[in-house]
Amino acid sequence: MIALLHNIRSIHNVGSIFRTSDAAGIKKIYLCGITPAPIDEYGRERPAFTKVSLGAEKGIDWESVPSTVDTIKLLRDKGYSVCALEQAPSSVQLWSYPVSVDRLDRFALVVGNEVDGLPKDVLEQCDAIVHIPMYGKKESLNVAVAYGICVYSFLERTKK
Repeated sequence: MIALLHNIRSIHNVGSIFRTSDAAGIKKIYLCGITPAPIDEYGRERPAFTKVSLGAEKGIDWESVPSTVDTIKLLRDKGYSVCALEQAPSSVQLWSYPVSVDRLDRFALVVGNEVDGLPKDVLEQCDAIVHIPMYGKKESLNVAVAYGICVYSFLERTKK
């Protein structure tokens, strides 16, 4: 499984996603748009990032890319299934989305910006959209928390 992070603003959220990704065995993370990388433009480590990631960025392949849509298109051309985590009219509950262990090596999860989520042009490129049901008064979870729930849900349901 790989991940695409669309315009996530918080370096702490990205660091947390890296740490969760390492624990879950994610193969690669695409940092799309304005999503901050573990290193700055001069190649220096970002202390705020590594404080949260605890060095997970050293064990996961990652790449900064300008366009989420173009990256999804490239992945789909390579045979990946792409799933977005977003509350949308066409989304299905995470628990009811069928995940195949045979396809997990060619599976990409897209998560979005903390405020705006994923835009329509990104959602239109995805094969599926899932959401985590909300039972309280809040309408959403922190992006790093939601990412962790989603990734581990997929992994648990594909155990042999």
